[in-house]
Amino acid sequence: MTARDAASEAQFRAARPDASTWLAANAGSGKTKVLTDRVARLLLRGVQPQHILCLTYTKAAASEMQNRLFKRLGEWAMLGDDALTSALTELGAHDVISAEGMAQARTLFARAIETPGGLKIQTIHSFCASLLRRFPLEAGVSPQFSEMDDRAAVLLRGEVVEAIANSENPGEAGLIARLARQVTDSDFDTLTAAICQRRSDFEVPLDRAGLRALFDLPAEFDAKMLEHSVYLGGEADLLTRTCSMLEQGGSTDAKAAAKLRKITEPTLADLPVLESVFLTGASAKAPFTAKINAFPTKKLRENNVALMDQLEPLMRRVEAARAQRLALAAVEKSLILHDFAAVFLPEYDRRKQLRGWLDFDDLILKARQLLNDPAVAAWVLYRLDGGIDHILVDEAQDTSPVQWDVVEKLAQEFTAGEGARSEVERTIFVVGDKKQSIYSFQGADPDAFDRMQAEFADRLAETGSALQNAALEFSFRSSAAILGLVDLVFKDSPGAGFHRDALHRAFKSELPGRVDLWPVVDKVDTEEERDWTDPVDRPGARHHTVILAERIATAIKEMIDGKVTLPEDGPERGSFRRRPVQAGDFLILVQRRSELFSEIIRACKAARLPIAGADRLKIGAELAVKDLAALLSFLATPEDSLSLAAALKSPLFGWDEQTLFDLAHRRDGGSYLWTALRDRAAEYPDTMAIIDDLRSQTDFLRPYDLIERILTRHSGRQRLLGRLGPEAEDGVNALLSQALAYERTDIPSLTGFLVWMQADDLEIKRQMGAAGNMIRVMSVHGSKGLEAPIVILPDTAKRKPPRDDEIMRAEAGPMWKLPSAQMPDVMQAARETAQEKAQNERMRLLYVALTRAEKWLIVAAAGELSKDGDSWYQMVERALREAGANPYDTGYGEGLRLQHGDWDGLPFHADPPVVTSAPQLPEVFRQLPPPYQPPVPTLSPSELGGAKALPGDLGQDEDIAKARGSRLHSLLEHLPPTDQDTWPQLANALLAGHEDTADLLTEATHVLTNPDLKAIFTPDTLAEVAITADLDGRRIHGVIDRLIVTPERVQAIDFKSNATVPTSVETCPEGLLRQMGAYAHALAALYPDRRIDTALLWTRTATLMDLPHDIVSSALKRRQIP
Repeated sequence: MTARDAASEAQFRAARPDASTWLAANAGSGKTKVLTDRVARLLLRGVQPQHILCLTYTKAAASEMQNRLFKRLGEWAMLGDDALTSALTELGAHDVISAEGMAQARTLFARAIETPGGLKIQTIHSFCASLLRRFPLEAGVSPQFSEMDDRAAVLLRGEVVEAIANSENPGEAGLIARLARQVTDSDFDTLTAAICQRRSDFEVPLDRAGLRALFDLPAEFDAKMLEHSVYLGGEADLLTRTCSMLEQGGSTDAKAAAKLRKITEPTLADLPVLESVFLTGASAKAPFTAKINAFPTKKLRENNVALMDQLEPLMRRVEAARAQRLALAAVEKSLILHDFAAVFLPEYDRRKQLRGWLDFDDLILKARQLLNDPAVAAWVLYRLDGGIDHILVDEAQDTSPVQWDVVEKLAQEFTAGEGARSEVERTIFVVGDKKQSIYSFQGADPDAFDRMQAEFADRLAETGSALQNAALEFSFRSSAAILGLVDLVFKDSPGAGFHRDALHRAFKSELPGRVDLWPVVDKVDTEEERDWTDPVDRPGARHHTVILAERIATAIKEMIDGKVTLPEDGPERGSFRRRPVQAGDFLILVQRRSELFSEIIRACKAARLPIAGADRLKIGAELAVKDLAALLSFLATPEDSLSLAAALKSPLFGWDEQTLFDLAHRRDGGSYLWTALRDRAAEYPDTMAIIDDLRSQTDFLRPYDLIERILTRHSGRQRLLGRLGPEAEDGVNALLSQALAYERTDIPSLTGFLVWMQADDLEIKRQMGAAGNMIRVMSVHGSKGLEAPIVILPDTAKRKPPRDDEIMRAEAGPMWKLPSAQMPDVMQAARETAQEKAQNERMRLLYVALTRAEKWLIVAAAGELSKDGDSWYQMVERALREAGANPYDTGYGEGLRLQHGDWDGLPFHADPPVVTSAPQLPEVFRQLPPPYQPPVPTLSPSELGGAKALPGDLGQDEDIAKARGSRLHSLLEHLPPTDQDTWPQLANALLAGHEDTADLLTEATHVLTNPDLKAIFTPDTLAEVAITADLDGRRIHGVIDRLIVTPERVQAIDFKSNATVPTSVETCPEGLLRQMGAYAHALAALYPDRRIDTALLWTRTATLMDLPHDIVSSALKRRQIP
């Protein structure tokens, strides 16, 4: 057996199935392999698949892990003894290398597939959802709950706010008014979303007294007490004399006097004015302190000593009162927040419960509540404990404290040495990297990684077990040049999780690599003169973002066209070679999807480079979706001329500007564009054919079917993709998905769907991991878990710090933010803590960006750099200079390059050109389909021609007569099985109180109570019998009012409500005889060995007319089939 290298040995030890392990894994160190190795070794040790729970952070990660594991298990099932022995040896499973062990290994794939529920490799949200579905009553949720999407959440929050505003409770209705006065730079949805995100913080409500304690105010402190502490009496006169003194000074003193003159009788509201005059500013060495010996100017102070002796104590009181004033304002504002949350959250939860909805936070919170409920937690854990022996947690650094609480409760039993099956070996495995914790906006807390490590270590120690602490330092991804830069960039950043002793080591130490730093594109301060036709929402042609985007596109094109080479692994382990650069080698990462993001995509498309487009799409912003929405808007409202014009100009119809102008310009004044188009329909036959078809279907098709008709029958998908490119398909498919989602929750209507789509700017995430041989442009957050041979970081210039959270968090509870200059100390401390965490996370985001690169990292910037030197560009530049990077000519100025290994000295290898040929279609696909032949319509026995009534009935309205007959038939069908005493009530119910109910009931009663007709309505007769048969190659289908079937004969009876009743069979209308002949024909096919009789029951006279078989058969021969 070949000895393992240091990197493989570290992975082998971390994957030990018999030891609980806490693993810190650097970027690219193969943590997914360790996870899959551990699961495979657990299965080889005989652990049942259903007893393993693996929790990942994203669905993509869960899918990747599951695919890798099933691929390995599937290969084992097909390997011979020698190959399987080698695979198990490489895995480190020496103890199962035996005939029996290898036989078991070959069955693992089938066992994993066939296990009920399968291997539990899922996200924490998915696991919590399955937990709640298993214990819905205990969790207090609907057994059939569904996850609520973002759009539904926005709409529901707005609905709750509106309900509170319209509440009959004055206290609740007044909340919205109080709240609105405090909402400044945000809106109600932003605020309610923040409340929902921090709903656990509002579980313990804070009243005014609690908020006073939070902001360090005395228990009974209020505005009156604050005012009395500042104004002791005589301040109005003092300020008047002060103004007179200041007016004798210079311009600065005069400005102060002007401010003070506005105060006539000092109140609490005047304190900000006094502070602006008497206290130093925010940027002073001692901010917001009294200007003792500095105000007013020296000459005025010396000439007014007595006045200053009275003024300076007031200045000190104003200084002392400032902190209390700010705290008091914060109390009042935060009290409104807490009062509103106390009403909003319960109503929000109630409405979700009515709909059977849970949002993603609910899944975690409800699961945590279930596992912490003393009434049921023990039983739930016992039941659940019987199914989980090994817990694996991936990406632990991104796990929130609430999610950790769920994991901790799941592991509580077996970390205590107890549980449903305490004799079974049980382990916990946690892998993460604090340096990659970048999802704080989703609740991730990197500090919890260390806290939980210590807690699990203590718990396992109490059971006699130990928690193995391990680390993976080797990177199997990046070159030593990139890893060396990473260590230098973060060497002084312990607060962000980077420690000097946690260095990166390249597994492929001889792999050539390079890091390039391009010169900064200077900021363009003034916008050049632009043509009036240029779009106003795009930067000008010489804007710095446009320049950088074009440089990037040009550089990529030159690399591809110039056959620039790139190192890659050779055929032998540890060998390397060169190959030409391809478009799929490039990954461009930005901090945010800003103008630069859009301009890079535009520039690459303009250079005709294959590019996968944006990693996230806003459905409403997609051109294809806008074109479809314009057409739908026109179909919903034909008077919408603008939407029709947009649709005609779109690829769906392909009109040019001149054609559209001609139609719009030549129409009559005030007429709609649709009217003009319809009047000139002969000039635009193709357009009118599509519009006429769609308009004829608009009122009858659901939104999904209507969109699908546009895309398929009228070639809309083909036209949109042909004009806008393949990436347009994502937006089109997303629109179809949204149409289905709308139809699941609302009554389908086109207008309703259009309004629903406008309610939220829905964003979808595109999977960029398998984008093919195309350039990928995405955010750093979205690149987590991805890698590329060449990574370009263009968004590294100065970045404004993120806005403060709408709701800030102190230890005692949440606070509603105030402007930074008005924040009390407690809020300011919370803000500084949040800013420090944000800065540390921004450092970790840079780490993630740098470590996506395998061989070549390119760093660029456009615009301003930070004066503090903390922009990404400046941090990389310092590290490159420290590493000894060399200057090089970029073509746009001098840059820096750090290179490792002999990049150009490797042997060249070019893949053979891929020869593609058009697929040969079978001949059947080259033939035109035959013309559409509609199916032959089914005939009704009453449609065989002939009169249906005698001449005396011909003057009656046919529709009225048919409707009356239908109501009478209903009574004759439903009344016979019931008691006669109930017939009036039943008749009213059946006929919905129709005006002729009494007359019809009298007629029906006359029929049903006739002794001669009693045999027709006995329980063994059949009512409303559907029958079908062939007649001269045509299908007939009818319903026989009453059918009597005996062993010898079958009799069909049809009810007729004609006003004029024939006196004999010979005078019976021809159409009725043909109808009964058709029934006899159909029944003869069903009952060939029985006599077939037919009869008509005339309801007006309550008489039964038997029809001789020869007469109806002869009438049927005289039929007239349409």
